[in-house]
Amino acid sequence: MIAYPLPAQSREDLMSALRRIGADLRSMAYFEPKRDILSLYLPKVDFRAAAYLKQELLARGGDAVVNRDVIACAAETSDVLLLGTPGQVRSLVKKLGALPCWGLPDIQSALSGALEGLDKTSWTFDFAGGRSLTLGKKTAVMGILNLTPDSFYEGSRIAGEEELLRRAAAMTKGGADILDLGAESTRPGSEPLPPEEEMERLIPAIRLLRKEFPDTVISADTWKGRVAGEAVNAGADIINDISGLAFDPELPRTAAESGAALVLSHIQGTPRDMQKNPKYDDTVKDILEYFDERLKAAEAAGIDRERIIIDPGIGFGKGASDNLKILRNLEAFRIFGRPVMVGHSRKAFIGRTLGLDDPADRLEGTLALTALCAAKGAAVVRVHDVPANARVINMMAAVREAEL
Repeated sequence: MIAYPLPAQSREDLMSALRRIGADLRSMAYFEPKRDILSLYLPKVDFRAAAYLKQELLARGGDAVVNRDVIACAAETSDVLLLGTPGQVRSLVKKLGALPCWGLPDIQSALSGALEGLDKTSWTFDFAGGRSLTLGKKTAVMGILNLTPDSFYEGSRIAGEEELLRRAAAMTKGGADILDLGAESTRPGSEPLPPEEEMERLIPAIRLLRKEFPDTVISADTWKGRVAGEAVNAGADIINDISGLAFDPELPRTAAESGAALVLSHIQGTPRDMQKNPKYDDTVKDILEYFDERLKAAEAAGIDRERIIIDPGIGFGKGASDNLKILRNLEAFRIFGRPVMVGHSRKAFIGRTLGLDDPADRLEGTLALTALCAAKGAAVVRVHDVPANARVINMMAAVREAEL
């Protein structure tokens, strides 16, 4: 007799196990809340609330990690790590509504929102011309097309229409789900372009690709409202804004009126100064709080939340350790219920980690992180080397979908 673990971390894994065992598939509703353990972190909770959370979760078969001084009432606040099945945590959340004290209503709201967000694993975006993009089943690939002469990776720079068409064709053939065109470098230390110069590079390129690749989803990498509006008019489906709607007051209105999808990114500072000693109190928590505020601002501006993709902004106002923390905690960004995009390709923190100064040497590091992103549920990776990254993702998907 042997006993061994069988994957049941996803709904698909559990359903496969039920079929293998010959169980009544109607029992899925009973087993699914027990298939996994959630670990949800709550910072700076009132000590009485922390004790209450631990007591109530223990009563449901789970547990909670709290500061050692909570029991002795010697700590005013405590961070809390809840440990329980989704069913146990949901039962706890329901109970929290009974006591309007110690900040419990806020805790209930935060937990309810996180659970709802984590439950969402599939998204469909519909665009003009009958194009659509479904995210979630397998990590999608966004191919980078740089129309700039000064992008940090020399191998990504494109000069002329012929090269643009050749690269776009290679990317679509190689597995790109989205083509992302940028006409202004946002590398560390870069200066912004006048809108006219950016549009002179960007708009004809979008028109050309829309004509030659009518079914391909196109993204315009810009933070300027005027440029974004013209890009959508030229055929772009997505506005990829590094600024989180913060650099140009015209962009929120433009994004709302255009009906395009929006990549809402995190950045600390501006490209000119973002890498001059960026600092965080708690990298992941600070960025999550940023997204909580920015998503509300986007909705207040009339942007449909269902058309937003979030990007934690690897390399945009982060030190190497910050980028690694984001990637290790990538699942945390799913609490908003929106697809998560990661742009890590050939960036400097890979070079610092592996001792590689030249971006041309960072392909293997990029591919390793793409595999990590796929394993952690990233909806999109934004990369320079489409075929290689697509192969990594396809291989990950093949293993995940193999029979138990």
